[in-house]
Amino acid sequence: MMIPLSKPDITSLEKQYVQDVLDSGQLSMGKKTEQFERAFIDRFHARFAVAMNSGTSALHVAVKSLGLTEGDEVITTPYSFIASGNCLVYEGVKPVFIDIDPLTLNLDPSLIERSITSKTKALLVVHIFGQPCNMDAIMAIAKQHHLVVIEDACEAIGAEWKGTPAGLIGDVGVYAFYPNKQITTGEGGVLVTNREDIYEIASALRNQGRNASSAWLEHDHIGYNYRMSELQAAVGVGQMERLDSILQRRERVAQHYFTLLSRYKLAVTTPLIDSNCKISWFVFIVILPESKSRQAVIQYLSDHDVQAKPYFPSIHLQPSFQKKFGYPKGSFPHSEAMSERTLAIPFYTNLTQTDQAKVIDTLSRALKT
Repeated sequence: MMIPLSKPDITSLEKQYVQDVLDSGQLSMGKKTEQFERAFIDRFHARFAVAMNSGTSALHVAVKSLGLTEGDEVITTPYSFIASGNCLVYEGVKPVFIDIDPLTLNLDPSLIERSITSKTKALLVVHIFGQPCNMDAIMAIAKQHHLVVIEDACEAIGAEWKGTPAGLIGDVGVYAFYPNKQITTGEGGVLVTNREDIYEIASALRNQGRNASSAWLEHDHIGYNYRMSELQAAVGVGQMERLDSILQRRERVAQHYFTLLSRYKLAVTTPLIDSNCKISWFVFIVILPESKSRQAVIQYLSDHDVQAKPYFPSIHLQPSFQKKFGYPKGSFPHSEAMSERTLAIPFYTNLTQTDQAKVIDTLSRALKT
């Protein structure tokens, strides 16, 4: 039987909450959505939280809520899921990529200032694979140049930078709940902020542009149908109640992988974890030797019932971005090198040590072929 790359952790608690919603007859914009939002306010000491139907929607609303528009530039990382670039392009904002730190795989703050122009309005940082960026350096630059900061914490729920939750350091943060994330609602996202102005516009935009004070069917903004359903929120409420347990178990899975990698003495490395960070384990990444064909490794693993995937292609080399912006290969060498060498192996909350041992044993054999 194939060991999958990821698997959601759903229990009878989430199923009961979904049944409660079905029995209530209210499937949208009800008490479960409010309860889910309150869970983020209470857990992360945020002033405001806005639940939406995806992390991408929440990122888009974050950009729109900050007033970023055509002609503006936002500095960000090319080494990420494409949504962190798309959310800017939706509003005509130009993503200005800078290269990554090849050790942590997060954007390199030392490269930010050389890319700032009169059009630069914001920094969009991605806490890649659940490890926060160097937020001290990022926030200092943002303050000096009067820039707003968006935190893409879609992979980093529960992560911390020097004790502060990822997503609550900048002006606005976003978490996401696709089935491979630490917690899931199937699809879904939450925008968090301590700024009331962002909260008010974000709340309106996700609900077809209706303000809290709007009359029925009165729309004050050009908004979107980005609402989270009560069914999604019901799953999310259960997941948030179990968040600490889930994160602890994922930490144990990650630490056992480190033990196995050491035991097998594999010719791979893993991203460096900054000592200032508390990582939230989203995926487990190994960095293959330059001489090894990643596709051959993936195929060998698949042939032996272990799923693996390349993580992440560089955004600037995606066909859609090359067509629009014309970035040539070689623009961001560290990102491109990691895009060719990083490999996600099976990782999820209930992954057994027996299956982990099979994964690493099979990877060891793959590297020797």
